[in-house]
Amino acid sequence: MIGPFRGGRTRAAAGVPSQPNVFYVAQVNGGVWKTDDYGRTWNPIFDHESSQSVGSIAVAPSDPNIIYVGSGEGLHRPDLSVGNGIYKSTDAGKTWSHLGLVDGQQIPALAVDPRDPNRVFAAVLGHPYGPSEERGIYRSSDGGRNWQRVIFKDENTGGSDVQIDPVNPDVVYASMWEAREGPWEDNNIVNGTGGGLFKSSDGGSTWHPLTNGFPKDLSQIYVAIAPSNPRRLYATISEATGKLGVYRSEDAGDSWAQITNDPRPAGRIGGGDLSIPKVDPKNPDIVTVVSTVTMRSTDGGKTWSGFRGAPGGDDYQNLWINPNNGNIILIVSDQGAIITVNGGESWSSWYNQPTAQLYHAVTDSSFPYKVCGGQQESGSVCISSRGNDGAITFRDWHPVGVIEYGYVAPDPLDTDVVYGGGRTEVSKFHWSTGQVQDITPIPLRNPKYRTDRTEPLMFSPVDSHVLYFASNVLFKTTNGGNSWETISPDLTRENPGVPSSVGTMAPKGAEKQRGVIYALAPSFKTLDTLWAGTDDGQLWNTRDGGKNWNNITPKELTAWSKVTQICASHFDEQTAYASVSRFRINDVRPYIYRTHDGGKSWKLITAGLPDFGPVDTVREDTVRKGLLFAGTENAVWVSFDDGDHWQSLQLNLPHTSMRDLWIHDNDLIVATHGRAFWILDDIAPLREAAAGIANSVHLFAPAQAYRVQRDTNTDTPLPPDEPAAANPPDGVIIDYYLPSGAQQAVTLEITDAQGQLVRRYSSSDKPDTTEEELQKQLIPLYWVRKPRQLSTAEGMHRFVWDLHYAPPAATRHEYPIAAIPHDTPRYPLGPTVLPGTYTVRLTVEAKTLNATVMVKMDPRVKVSTAALEKKLQAEKTLASIMTETAQAQLQGGSI
Repeated sequence: MIGPFRGGRTRAAAGVPSQPNVFYVAQVNGGVWKTDDYGRTWNPIFDHESSQSVGSIAVAPSDPNIIYVGSGEGLHRPDLSVGNGIYKSTDAGKTWSHLGLVDGQQIPALAVDPRDPNRVFAAVLGHPYGPSEERGIYRSSDGGRNWQRVIFKDENTGGSDVQIDPVNPDVVYASMWEAREGPWEDNNIVNGTGGGLFKSSDGGSTWHPLTNGFPKDLSQIYVAIAPSNPRRLYATISEATGKLGVYRSEDAGDSWAQITNDPRPAGRIGGGDLSIPKVDPKNPDIVTVVSTVTMRSTDGGKTWSGFRGAPGGDDYQNLWINPNNGNIILIVSDQGAIITVNGGESWSSWYNQPTAQLYHAVTDSSFPYKVCGGQQESGSVCISSRGNDGAITFRDWHPVGVIEYGYVAPDPLDTDVVYGGGRTEVSKFHWSTGQVQDITPIPLRNPKYRTDRTEPLMFSPVDSHVLYFASNVLFKTTNGGNSWETISPDLTRENPGVPSSVGTMAPKGAEKQRGVIYALAPSFKTLDTLWAGTDDGQLWNTRDGGKNWNNITPKELTAWSKVTQICASHFDEQTAYASVSRFRINDVRPYIYRTHDGGKSWKLITAGLPDFGPVDTVREDTVRKGLLFAGTENAVWVSFDDGDHWQSLQLNLPHTSMRDLWIHDNDLIVATHGRAFWILDDIAPLREAAAGIANSVHLFAPAQAYRVQRDTNTDTPLPPDEPAAANPPDGVIIDYYLPSGAQQAVTLEITDAQGQLVRRYSSSDKPDTTEEELQKQLIPLYWVRKPRQLSTAEGMHRFVWDLHYAPPAATRHEYPIAAIPHDTPRYPLGPTVLPGTYTVRLTVEAKTLNATVMVKMDPRVKVSTAALEKKLQAEKTLASIMTETAQAQLQGGSI
């Protein structure tokens, strides 16, 4: 994971009243995180679970070791994720078990009885894009092993909130919400009036609606109980017409009245999500509402003022107030999680949470290369794949003026320029000045043009002067956006209709909704060929640069089957791959198509993919024909046979949404929609992999390596609790495979072009220093790099040669000020090798394998070969003197 360390949309929030330093949050597609230091640092505790989409967390008041998690973000919005039920931990998040309600998809609220940690309620919202039976309010009395549905309306109405009276836990309030989303991008949320607020006074066995004082067309509602006076309730509501309000009850819900005409506290969060109220634990007149800005009232809701927020809107999603101390507040937002311990006078930071929701990934041509994309809710980011100061820190990324949902397109001819596109915006950013220019071909909104949040913007790989931008038609510029030409007609369906998944909830005029171009793939062979796909389910190509377009849509691709990505082959003009998501028409199965005849015929290639997993991206490797990568809503996959069979490439990735993949030289990059950017360093072994390798020892051909300074920081190192991501390995990455465990030592030797030994490693090498010696170090051991040792175990292994000769003998060692937590080497190091060709020799039980590797100089460093040779000779001389001196001292000390 390389970052950025800037939080993303976070919905679930909980704390531990008896442990005021401990809090839990969940990014809507980034898993569960925990802090035990008031938010100074956050750590993921849910990465091994099969879903990272989370909408609710509840800590049992009577046993803080028991935590329940409801998966699925629990919101209705144009871009969302779904989960697979409820999870539980009995050891404060160390381990988890899955409890069921798998088809609930969205569980936005949980509530645990303060007397009994086994008695828990779950609000199950159900499928966002279609009817489903597993909806409503559920109750468990055995810690989630079994669930009983206690409120059910119909297949369109689900549970959206549940609250337990802290004084009398037999009193429970529950909200139901009738809603449906259509497949189109805008105006796609339909609210009905079949929900409402319900109350139980017998622990959830019987319920009755609370309607007195509410509007007749009540659609959505959140309720908050005043802990110090449980008969005082607050509610934020939405009517089916869209009207919003804040209401209050003084008689435990029997009657309600609107308490303010101020529109701010009831305003939808970022224009979409309904605001949520919470009440101070000691004073029932103090009520806080999260919305675009967090608002607070101290007079029972009559008047309001801003409590936390910023211009542009941070979009706050939820909050938790410590019931023992109202000054301790956790707020979660579209920017991440923050904590105050002094009633809001100061807050922790959300710039320590790598939970960015990214839409796309692309790289530039700089060294080290930057990875760029639009970040939902925050803007955009270009982040270096390697930091100069030994790690990737806040110094290594910067916004680039792109709309939050957008594609990013670094100019291949000018490293100073970065383009971005989304909606009707096309931006042009200059690194040298930081200024952004608007160069859109759609300067004024026009019914002639339709756009989605994210629209393709990319350069031709054949002609770097040509930049494309899509709406419902395709635009092209050859002069940096100074002028544009339209090179396609409207490529969307003229009458896509309303899919059956919307059902009877289809709003008036829905049949007139139309799509946009959502995917684009310029040819790698010729400027004349382009492939395009739409979000309403069509595929096209042109062979004459856009003069004529061919509809090549497979017959089985029905309306509103979103073409999420097209990948033109690097190897021939007739081959392309298309990923398709039918998630927005209530179909979560994977769809990837392949053509080898220019789109005349398509084949579905999903063997090996699980039933759940709408596909967001498919990419063909740039080197090995038939090597494909795919990203779904919860995993990354690889195929070695052109898509005929797929297998997992998940490794250490959390199961979040993999929105885009990109290949830069030997690296595979994934843009996740909840856990920032990740890089799989050096995929050369995947390019070399073949079935026969599994039967014998194999040394993979190493990729070229660069001689880069490990850490250029000359000042005090960043503290270990400062957020940072690891740099790629410093040196040559050496991968080898053992079909069975080696019974003898495994050795690795590096020789130069003259055959002279440079470095030798063995699995029998002893660590440079003992644990006893480490304990005598002055510095804390969290700075020290652990010893690296060759493995003799069965399977695939990776080892890194650090581009140094063996270190000289020394009687005194030290750790440099250029220090990185957990990765600071012990000095002195050996001389640094020259750029050139080296041989890697692996020996396993008398079998020897060789491979060559090229070491290159950091291209940013301008130095002659002669100077480098003189430097090496000087380092060798000094190393020899150090060794002789150390040996003499040791001999003298033994006399």
